[in-house]
Amino acid sequence: MVTITIDYTPAYEQGAGIGRLIRELTHALAHVDSSTEYKLFVAGANKKPLPSAPGPNFSFRSTRITPQWLARIWQRAHLPIPVEVFTGRHDLYHATDFVLPPTLPSTKTILTVHDLSFVKVPETASPSLKRYLDEVVPRSLKRADYIIADSIATKDDIADVYGIGPDKISVVYGAIQNDFRHIDDAATVQFIRDKYGLGSRPYLLAVGTVQPRKNYSRIIQVLAILRSEGHDVQFVIAGGKGWLQDEMYATMDATKMSDYVKLIGYADDADLPALYSQAACVVFPTLYEGFGFPILEGMACGTPVVTSNVSSLPEVAADAAIIVDPYDVDAIAEGIRRSLIDGTLRDRLIEAGYQRASEFTWKKSAESLWRVYQHVLQM
Repeated sequence: MVTITIDYTPAYEQGAGIGRLIRELTHALAHVDSSTEYKLFVAGANKKPLPSAPGPNFSFRSTRITPQWLARIWQRAHLPIPVEVFTGRHDLYHATDFVLPPTLPSTKTILTVHDLSFVKVPETASPSLKRYLDEVVPRSLKRADYIIADSIATKDDIADVYGIGPDKISVVYGAIQNDFRHIDDAATVQFIRDKYGLGSRPYLLAVGTVQPRKNYSRIIQVLAILRSEGHDVQFVIAGGKGWLQDEMYATMDATKMSDYVKLIGYADDADLPALYSQAACVVFPTLYEGFGFPILEGMACGTPVVTSNVSSLPEVAADAAIIVDPYDVDAIAEGIRRSLIDGTLRDRLIEAGYQRASEFTWKKSAESLWRVYQHVLQM
């Protein structure tokens, strides 16, 4: 039996973003392929119990050594300790989060690079993380037999920045769970508003870690413009603390918008559909994304979306969102303004959004991943 190991560490460690992508993709893969032995490798597996395996042909291989220590061993000290020490032998190893560890010479390897934000918008990256990725990503790409990107835009960036032939890169899109649907039950809506302290005021919603790449400072400037025009809205950010946050707080003070910006932290997954459904608009004019889950999540919940004309975002949104220049405050303001006051446009966006979101399923994504695995195994 063919054996494939998938680095499941991000799925174990991270609730959203890359963690959700790997978690959902792996579970969908269990419904697509029952004839391959899959090992799920988890580093730092001492924080919480391991989850149930997604299928009978899946099992966990774990170590209590943390990802940070493995990075020091493999990427800083360059100790050639193969990952097979922890996983046992396999035919194919899939590194799911930018970095490829040492492997035995006989092992075929796939590396997923989710985005190149640290190259394309370096001013928004944590300096220490950027230094690390600038060192390890090119080295990992060079060693990998094959590469997966989250979007065509990211595939093109990888090919352009690192000179890698596009025939060595495949795209495997993310998707959204069926839980994302319009919620209008009055009791549920009130519970969510009370839980997150949102009051009764309409809100613009952004979902994502607080960091410069998410463009929250410009959205706060837009909030000030809209409120000066008489739009009684607030701005709700559902996301944990990241890095380089001082600019956002300075903008809140300068615009006197502190009372109208609600930072609710990470929202429970179960609460996200209601949060999306009750938003006046999902605002996602970020400076760079490898994919952009909030676009599809907002659409699936029947809420108009305003997003950027850069990186993968037009690719994901297609014609079902308002597309704006993320560096132009006036353009962002006009996009959000139109979503709030143009009823015909709102209706069109909602209908188109439902259709667009339905095109992204985890089954399709898992089938794409399985085809990549078969291709690499036959190389």
